[in-house]
Amino acid sequence: MKFKITFLFIVFISSFASAQLKVGTIKSDYIINIMPESKIVVEMSQAYGAKLDSSFSIKMKDYQDRVQDFRAKEKEMGELMKKVLIEELTALEQDVKQYQENGSKLMELKQNELMRPLYKKLNTAINEVAKQKGYSQVFTREGNQFAYIDEAFDITALVIEKLGIKDPQTEE
Repeated sequence: MKFKITFLFIVFISSFASAQLKVGTIKSDYIINIMPESKIVVEMSQAYGAKLDSSFSIKMKDYQDRVQDFRAKEKEMGELMKKVLIEELTALEQDVKQYQENGSKLMELKQNELMRPLYKKLNTAINEVAKQKGYSQVFTREGNQFAYIDEAFDITALVIEKLGIKDPQTEE
């Protein structure tokens, strides 16, 4: 009886051991960069950035003009007036710095918002290809420190094909 239980246990364990994982890799950043929609995203990001830059330029010009005006009239001012204007200029300088920081954050948020549909589309294609080809896991090649990757398990070309994108590397 112990032999049968041991035998069944070994068969049970070996069935789990024989279930192999199929792991693939993908160059997701490469695919995102060759998607036709990425050009539109870049253009929209640049337009948004230009809008933010023009607003920043107006604030910066106002600050520089006020500093220049202060320096020109500084010798004629009394100590109290200088102190008040220096405080105003310091507050304005802080406002300009804060505006610049906020602009960087807004730019990053806008780019993420514009890129989200591209990543969703890519993720859907990866999921479909992985299921069709029996992959249990797919790793991105960017940022991962793989010592060795067998190109036979790279699904980049399959996903590009699934998305209907022309691959510039295969056209060469």
